[in-house]
Amino acid sequence: MNAEPLVRGDATFATTAATAAGLLAGMIVRPAGRTSVSAYETARLVSLAPWLTRHADRVRYLLATQRPDGGWGGPEGYALVPTLSAVEGLLATVDRDAPVGWSVDGVRQAVDRALRLLHSGAGPAAYPVPDLPAVDLTVPVLAERIGERLTRPSVALDRWRGAGPPPLPAGMGRGRLDRVRRLAASGTAMPVKLLHALEVLGPAARQLAGVVPAPAGPVGASPAATAAWLGGQDDRWPAALDYLHGVVADHDGQAPCAAPITVFERSWVLSNLARAGVPVEVPAALVASLRDAVNPHGAATGPGLPTDADTTAVTLYALARLGHRVGLACLSRYDTGAHFCTWEGEDGASVTTNAHVLEAFGWQLGHGEPNTATVVHRLTGWLLDQQQPGGAWTDRWHASPYYATCCAVLALHDHGGPRARPAVRRAVDWVLATQRSDGGWGRWQETAEETAYALHILLTAAADREAGPAVNRAVSRLSVLDDACPLWHDKDLYHPVTIVHSAVVAARVLADGRRRARPLTRTVPRSALLE
Repeated sequence: MNAEPLVRGDATFATTAATAAGLLAGMIVRPAGRTSVSAYETARLVSLAPWLTRHADRVRYLLATQRPDGGWGGPEGYALVPTLSAVEGLLATVDRDAPVGWSVDGVRQAVDRALRLLHSGAGPAAYPVPDLPAVDLTVPVLAERIGERLTRPSVALDRWRGAGPPPLPAGMGRGRLDRVRRLAASGTAMPVKLLHALEVLGPAARQLAGVVPAPAGPVGASPAATAAWLGGQDDRWPAALDYLHGVVADHDGQAPCAAPITVFERSWVLSNLARAGVPVEVPAALVASLRDAVNPHGAATGPGLPTDADTTAVTLYALARLGHRVGLACLSRYDTGAHFCTWEGEDGASVTTNAHVLEAFGWQLGHGEPNTATVVHRLTGWLLDQQQPGGAWTDRWHASPYYATCCAVLALHDHGGPRARPAVRRAVDWVLATQRSDGGWGRWQETAEETAYALHILLTAAADREAGPAVNRAVSRLSVLDDACPLWHDKDLYHPVTIVHSAVVAARVLADGRRRARPLTRTVPRSALLE
């Protein structure tokens, strides 16, 4: 994406290119990545690490962010995990801490409001359980610990004494939690994918045999997992302590669900910008970091996390678009024969992972990779089978159907061939039909992120005349919409700031190219920029 000078005096386009360049520079300045604060993860630090810098700020954060209905976090069932975590964390402060900057009565009142919600028939447990990572571990263990804390005299919540733990959602039990506990007690090595939620083991997580922090300090790329593994302010592990202090310093005393997210952020941002033809020069350090991230097993979001097909595919695609093609053989370990799993042993399947794998293979079709055409044909069929009757796709890594539909449409439009056209047509129809009266899109409310994804779909796959009015209204709306709504799935909903910003920037570039009826990159041929 090495850009020549803009030649048409286009101030809007130049501003957008400058914004994109700023995103790339920011990823170098802040290599851990930028992501939103998590109520779940912050409350786990309140409970597990009261010794950590700015503990009082985390307690005050929980009190300040409680919703009027008593919950925390996202809508519907997305409130369950953060609300349980906040309640258990606040109960821990009553049980243990001398109040510093908060009142015990205030904490008890917050807990009472939350317990009323959790025990009501209309609380978050009444909704379908979102497909969040480790949700079948975090929910039962937090409910169990809340029940235990309510029995302690120091808590003094008489109304709830003897009430037991909050009810679990229908169909959820403790079976997997019990199996993980037995695995930890047996001394068998813990699977890497479980380290991200190691805090579910409680005291048993402390210095668990076979678990070693990554060189930069994190366990499972999670502040909560790292704090649980440390089990206290243990000076024998200075890198882990420095990691925790650094994470809370970077997030105003709070904590995100995952940090660092270096490879995830860089590969998604670069692929978003490259796909839209944004003319910006990519620093060599970013390209080198992605090449170094790929090994025979693939690439991981960040240190302490397992390699996965999603991160691997997007990283390989971004590198190939930048002229640094890397072989696709490392993806073969995720091939189930029908589709590609996100990681080995995955329960279920991901539409967006397979869309990204299709892009990685489709972009390198004809470059001598074995079985590339076969994989492209097979994944096209699999994605077509996953489309919902209304035209959308949904996915386990994002709360919004607009993200999943965007990923599927872009992959199928570019690499699915003639048999994908009817599905792409249905997706375009669905996007046009679900545009809100103000011009944006969103599952719960209009957001800049979801509006950007809808624009990517329309500007890639819809006819000019058909999509023109919808695009014009959306572009006008894009600049005033909320750009910080958590929609991505981890243990809690989160917002990857730079990734979302890059999707919005890319949508603006695509819209500007459509509006002016000129090639999207306009200054140099697309092949010269990206191949």
